[in-house]
Amino acid sequence: MNLTVSKEQIINGLQAVQNVVSTRTTLPILSNVLLHAQENRLEFTATDLDVTISCGVEAKVHKPGASTVPVRRLFSIVRELPNLDIDLEVDEKHACTIRSGASFYKIHGLSADEFPPLPAFNEEKKVTLSQETVRDMMRKTSFAMSTDESRYVLNGIYISLKDHKLTMVATDGRRLALADEEVEVVESSQGEFIVPSKTVNELNRLLQPKGGVEMHYAENQASFRLTGENPGAGDAILVITKLIEGNYPNYRQVIPSEMKERIALAREEFLHALRRAEIMTSEKSNSVKLSFGKNKLEITANSADIGEAKETLAVNYKGPDLAIAFNPKYMIDPLNALTQDEVFVELIDELSPGVLKINGPFLYVVMPMRLS
Repeated sequence: MNLTVSKEQIINGLQAVQNVVSTRTTLPILSNVLLHAQENRLEFTATDLDVTISCGVEAKVHKPGASTVPVRRLFSIVRELPNLDIDLEVDEKHACTIRSGASFYKIHGLSADEFPPLPAFNEEKKVTLSQETVRDMMRKTSFAMSTDESRYVLNGIYISLKDHKLTMVATDGRRLALADEEVEVVESSQGEFIVPSKTVNELNRLLQPKGGVEMHYAENQASFRLTGENPGAGDAILVITKLIEGNYPNYRQVIPSEMKERIALAREEFLHALRRAEIMTSEKSNSVKLSFGKNKLEITANSADIGEAKETLAVNYKGPDLAIAFNPKYMIDPLNALTQDEVFVELIDELSPGVLKINGPFLYVVMPMRLS
């Protein structure tokens, strides 16, 4: 294998794939990136066996071929090289020579035959969406994923493709975020699956405001092919993931059917007031009280060992006095993920879950804390 590639292109390719490579692996091949050169393209593929990412860049291929080299070492070398063009050559013993200007490096790699093969997907189970839609929905839900290993089925985002709708749900048992969008789903592509949090985090990093996503899924794995504005340009990034096996809980029964009060709030103002109040909470008393009175909202935090905070916001509220307490982080997370100017808080009483909504297909349910 022999090729010339610009420093910018090789850095872009390695940055897209190297995150999934584990630093602690018993299989040496999993520390390596697969380099595949053909027809003026250099393709990079990295995997930890659960998540695989593949990405191609432009290169002048003098002799096609494939090999694997340690990804972190290759990235460290390339990043420090001063020159714009880099010559890569791999011999039959998988030694990779890197030349750029007066710099010369040689890294020992492993055969491409040892690299785990990519799975194939059935063309039937597929749906095409805009990257902007998927990115927006994942941003609005992924913060609510669970990190508790004992409830592994919640360690990801549940995706449902049914009734001409794409629905994404994430919950950790104390709060739940849901976003849905109308999309064209043919009958053969209908279904549901759970994408693990590691893959969701990678997609959050890779998804762009423009371009498309081709989503394929099978019984225990799914793939997301991210294409640029010109789908045939060959600059696609492919993310393949194992899925979480198990049944997602019935999230619909957590959503309160009828609310008593609905209060409109300016998102930015509410968010900053909560952030300031959160400073006065501690691990022991980690709650912020929201007290609604006539045309005002009082936000208070009290901690015996730290002190207290009180913020007052003017709101349009005509209902009875109502107080409820929440973990401030559970209110700040969705407000950070949203971009709308106005949000709506819906409440029943101090013991029932609160609901946060926007003028759009998003809903967030959060369990209250005991009023101290």
